[in-house]
Amino acid sequence: MAKGKPLTVPERRTNDVFDEESVAVRSRWRNLAAFWVLGLCNNYGYVVMLSAAHDILESKFGATTDTPMEFKNGTMTVVNTTGIRSCNTLSTGAILLADILPSLVVKIITPFLPFYVHARLATCVLFSAAGFLVVSLSTTEWLAILGVVITSLSSGLGEVTLLSYSHQYPKQVIATWSSGTGGAGIIGALSYAALTTWLSNEDTLLLMLIVPIIQGITFWLILVHPPQASIPITKNGIDSQEHIIEVPRKSFREKITLVPGLLKYMIPLGLVYLFEYFINQGLYELIEFDGIWLTHAEQYRWLQVDYQIGVFISRSSVNLVTIDKIWIMAVLQFVNVIILLFETLYYYMPSIWLVFAFVLWEGLLGGGAYVNTFYRMSTEIPRADRKISLGIATMSDAIGIAMAGWLSMPVHNAICRLPQPSRVGS
Repeated sequence: MAKGKPLTVPERRTNDVFDEESVAVRSRWRNLAAFWVLGLCNNYGYVVMLSAAHDILESKFGATTDTPMEFKNGTMTVVNTTGIRSCNTLSTGAILLADILPSLVVKIITPFLPFYVHARLATCVLFSAAGFLVVSLSTTEWLAILGVVITSLSSGLGEVTLLSYSHQYPKQVIATWSSGTGGAGIIGALSYAALTTWLSNEDTLLLMLIVPIIQGITFWLILVHPPQASIPITKNGIDSQEHIIEVPRKSFREKITLVPGLLKYMIPLGLVYLFEYFINQGLYELIEFDGIWLTHAEQYRWLQVDYQIGVFISRSSVNLVTIDKIWIMAVLQFVNVIILLFETLYYYMPSIWLVFAFVLWEGLLGGGAYVNTFYRMSTEIPRADRKISLGIATMSDAIGIAMAGWLSMPVHNAICRLPQPSRVGS
């Protein structure tokens, strides 16, 4: 083509199509990356806050009881004077529920409220920042717990909102969102542990204010928001006939009628989380190997890291492996409960590496159940019902975690009162 020669109509159309496709490819990768970062930022505070709040409570307020105490596994524990076992103080359970119940309440209520996505995300960013500030600057115990509550509200609102919002994007964003939430476990735990080696607990939390800032930048500057009332077009024409007709907003009663049809997704996921967090909150601390290269406190921390690695791997795997029968993972997770419960009672495992293997498997099952549930929903539920359905389903894991919190504490305390057994083979 000669220089300066005007383009013909076919040439202009070809260039327009090429430009549109290149823009679409760039937008696709931006959205995938944005949902990964949003998943990371949304769960980061939730992961960090529980151990951070325990540290703040211990360092600022300490223990006022005359009962023998020791700092163990990130919490103040009551030393059993008979030399048998040790148990957590009541504050541990209080902060644990403070980190779970507000998120559950938000997940139950929010799907039935108007969907103002920008207002919701602004609330998430502000609450996340406020949580870090309140816990780090707290001068009383109730203020530290309030900071945990605020962070939990931010996490719960962010999850239900962004999963609902994902219905306007390709289903692959579910995979990157889930991978980001899994990455929050590893990155959150490691960054907090690393920073507190150089900084105080308070200064570490203040430095983490960068996380809600990144969350806001990602949502408003990196994520490509679909225009209102847009009709997606593909190479083969209109993407779906559902986009031609504007679907009216559902009433509260219409939203409630969707719940029975979602139980096939919600019940298995809730059971997986019930069993998973029963293990995490009730059993980890009671597993102890004497005379190895790790102290009991170090064993506990590495079990947590091991679990988070499993969660991250499985939450990042849905594009490679998809699982339709979530109930199978619930059954397998219950088997983990039995195996590890008997380990706390009888100390029958000959090596800690066997425990690490089961804990990694536990994390793989938990993360796999989460990502496959929402991925299935994004492909099986009609588009008109998808946004509200994804929002409603987020409450199932929170219900499972809350039930595990209530159940694990009495079981944990009951086992603490039992004699500590001798390790089989020792």
